[in-house]
Amino acid sequence: MITRSIQTEILESLSYLPAVAILGPRQVGKTTLVKSLMTKLNKPSVYLDLEYYVDQDKLKVAPDLYFQEHENEIVILDEIQRMPELFPLLRSMIDKNRQAGRFILLGSASPSLLRQSSETLAGRIIYIEMQGLHYQEIAPNISYQQHWLRGGFPDALLAPNDKMADFWFRGFVQTYIERDLPNLGLAASPELMRNMLRMLTNLQGGIVNYTNLSDSLNISQPTVKSYINFLESAFLIRTLKPYFTNISKRLVKSPKFFFRDTGILHHLMGIQNLEGLHGNIGIGNSWEGYVIQQIIANLKSDVEPFFYRTKDKAELDLVLVQNTHVKVTIEIKYGNSPNISKGNTLAIEDLGAKINLIVTPQADDYWYRSNLRVCNISTVWQYLRNEGLLN
Repeated sequence: MITRSIQTEILESLSYLPAVAILGPRQVGKTTLVKSLMTKLNKPSVYLDLEYYVDQDKLKVAPDLYFQEHENEIVILDEIQRMPELFPLLRSMIDKNRQAGRFILLGSASPSLLRQSSETLAGRIIYIEMQGLHYQEIAPNISYQQHWLRGGFPDALLAPNDKMADFWFRGFVQTYIERDLPNLGLAASPELMRNMLRMLTNLQGGIVNYTNLSDSLNISQPTVKSYINFLESAFLIRTLKPYFTNISKRLVKSPKFFFRDTGILHHLMGIQNLEGLHGNIGIGNSWEGYVIQQIIANLKSDVEPFFYRTKDKAELDLVLVQNTHVKVTIEIKYGNSPNISKGNTLAIEDLGAKINLIVTPQADDYWYRSNLRVCNISTVWQYLRNEGLLN
């Protein structure tokens, strides 16, 4: 079993707080991880999967009695979004007998779930996001090429071949669109959502044009925005905000868009293997999204990621800010002999970071110029760690 980097944070949180919520998309490995951690705790546990009616029934008639019966055990509630009415009761049970590590909640986030749980359990719970397997968890046992192609969902990444990985994605995307998103509260029809996701693949690494999406899908711009916000809350996509540094600059103010998991992106694009990926016009944008996701997955909680772009075409793919200071800037290039544009140079001058990096797939590390260093997906971590940006 691959060791997940968040397990230390989960164990530390359980030793202090009454409730820990682990949120992430389905099939990312939440249940597997929590069950494996139970052997590391000094407390017995009881597990309920609220997708199953048998487990739901245990909490429908007298849930307070059930929790009292198991007050000396860790109660794990999987798919908690299926019974949000439990949150007020959880608060009551915690307040009556506040002890560390009483509840572990697993769920796929939705705006209503996050709002209700955060309001009800404020001061009693910590939220830990669980993403797909990231680069530092799988290297060197799995190549970056396979990880990039298939993404971080364990069943796809560890499939025996690319064909089986794509077969898994087919079922996952269908279930996600037809069941999971509606269960989380998304009102869009499966057909509309499938069309929208395919259109969004063309926007990987770009600025979302709500007008074009609205016209193509024949829905209003506010509806398009609400759907994108929902997909972001459900951990399917990421919007990266622009960094504002100088009010005299004419800055791009709209966010950039990425699929979090490149395996899902490639499946929706019809890419099934590395040959198909290398022959696709969108390979550069796919690589950019992959690198950004791997870096963000490892950042400390006080590090904020942005991109930088002005109307004068000064731009950088990733700007890492800690305590209001720009610590590192990153330009991502698919190619091992990268060239930097005039816009990149202008952006580096604008931001004035001490560390400026070009991240490539496999290039050797070297100084491109005195304030700009080339590295690769395997070596970028040492520079970020030296600046105190990584978990």
